[in-house]
Amino acid sequence: MPEKKQIAQRKILLKSGTLWTSVKERTEHALQCGALLSIPTDFEFVEQDGVLFLVRILSNLNRKKAAKEKQDKQTATSGKDFNPFLPYEEDLFVADISDTHVCILNKFNVVDYHLLIITRAFEEQESLLTLSDFAALWACLADFDGLAFYNGGKIAGASQRHKHLQLVPLPLAPSGSQIPIEPLLTSAQFHDSIASIPGLPFVHAFVRLDRNWVESPLIAAEALLECYHTLLSAVGLDAVAENKQSGAYNLLATREWMLIVPRSQEHFQSISINSLGFAGALLVRNESEMQLLKNQGPMTILRNVAVSK
Repeated sequence: MPEKKQIAQRKILLKSGTLWTSVKERTEHALQCGALLSIPTDFEFVEQDGVLFLVRILSNLNRKKAAKEKQDKQTATSGKDFNPFLPYEEDLFVADISDTHVCILNKFNVVDYHLLIITRAFEEQESLLTLSDFAALWACLADFDGLAFYNGGKIAGASQRHKHLQLVPLPLAPSGSQIPIEPLLTSAQFHDSIASIPGLPFVHAFVRLDRNWVESPLIAAEALLECYHTLLSAVGLDAVAENKQSGAYNLLATREWMLIVPRSQEHFQSISINSLGFAGALLVRNESEMQLLKNQGPMTILRNVAVSK
């Protein structure tokens, strides 16, 4: 049965108005029992091309490094890639969203209350997003006004193969715009429903969304799926066989807009970039990477890892 017909038979399991409370309660629990290993950061703003980029610098990577070594050991012992989502850690569980998705805390969060929306059954991160993905995402956004994003493939910064969307609360920065690139979005130049942003010096496509869609995630999912495929087509990433993406990309969305950016490489020298970079929030591991970012300019770095116009 096509997924469109199936969606009508499904229901959202997440009770409206409960997610934010569940997130805070589960965060407190996960911190107390040691399941949540937040990575502390300092931050500063770096300006380029009219954007005040938020740049976080990690103060301690030891926790994540130790966990990665443990995962590598498990992979070597079992001969299979370690999957932290099958099964996921119960202490990180936040809520059942639908019959296809659950919501858990990001174990190694840099941003407080960073959520992962994961598929119950294994799906490849490089498979295209589906009606079920958008229904689950919008059910969460209805309760949690944040920035949603998807790292479409390893080149786009995805660290796990198991399909997962992500959601972080707004504002991203403690001062200024809720999302650093927001000032650029006001100059969007539309051709029909798809726009380009003059201030973004790389291939991308942008669309406005209807805020009222969050009131009915199942119905909204169809409109969102259509927007998503229109964006993919606009940047030359039309679907290939077996629902697999034809190239890496970053997808960002709020209740009001969606942005897609095709990717050419994961790193600029040693700096890894994921979707949050294109929202204007970057992460560096040490002072030398911070200096590299300042010397090159954050927008220049984004242009290098995206696709040139």
